[in-house]
Amino acid sequence: MKKVFLFLVFSFFLGSAVAEEYKKGPDSKRQDGVPKGTVSEFIHESKVFAGTKRKVKLYVPSQYKKGTPAAVMVFQDGHAYAGEKGDFRVPVVFDNLIHKGEMPVTIAIMIDPGHKGDKPVKSAWKNNNRSFEYDTLSDQYAKMLIEEIIPKVAEDYTLTDDRKMRAICGISSGGICAFTAAWQRPDYFHKVMSHIGSFTNIRGGHVYPAMIRKDKKRDIRVYLQDGERDVDNKHGSWWLANLQMDRALKFSKYDYIFVPGTGKHNGQEAGSIFPDALRWLWKK
Repeated sequence: MKKVFLFLVFSFFLGSAVAEEYKKGPDSKRQDGVPKGTVSEFIHESKVFAGTKRKVKLYVPSQYKKGTPAAVMVFQDGHAYAGEKGDFRVPVVFDNLIHKGEMPVTIAIMIDPGHKGDKPVKSAWKNNNRSFEYDTLSDQYAKMLIEEIIPKVAEDYTLTDDRKMRAICGISSGGICAFTAAWQRPDYFHKVMSHIGSFTNIRGGHVYPAMIRKDKKRDIRVYLQDGERDVDNKHGSWWLANLQMDRALKFSKYDYIFVPGTGKHNGQEAGSIFPDALRWLWKK
């Protein structure tokens, strides 16, 4: 009985420590005097992924001026980034960092994975084309972004032509998708941010560490985050896969950072350090 009590006490304090560790700082909360950007939404039907539709949320900072090129940051699983009460809170964090001059005036394009057919799904995580779009190691997703979605946004907003002012980000399979887009098109995307990236054998992503070591080096800047309690299943160990990515990027002398932690397969840990991650990604 005493052992059970001690275990429960230990578990309580461990849980409290983790909760405190993942506590969000002031940059993830609304601040007085910080101007708010706007968030709008549209539906995109893709030709690259024929027969699919997806929601796209667009964040535009208040500092944006038409005619002055804005930086661009693309997010996969946009629903996970677009809210003001979630793990990442892009509108809030961007408002705060842009206001302080800690990142450029940046338009965020937050894209849900594609879905075939008109039947709605309860959760965009379950959109039936998600794994094909995100986990496949091809140029298809980058092609959709570069030829379809970003030009559509550019019809209404002045976007940068400088690849070093373009970033792409995602969580889980969206993380490997972000890396694939930059790997396939380093001429277009320079900055990559991956949260708990799925560099495992879902659709062959486990080969990236070997490719990074042996392939021609890409001029990209990479931010990786993962926690040691991440998923371990038939596709592989997410934690070990990210450790392999870390070692491969280091071996090939990439401009990168790996931020290890204790988190599970969710956005809690990554969300708590998201403002600092953006500072690193955008620093000159």
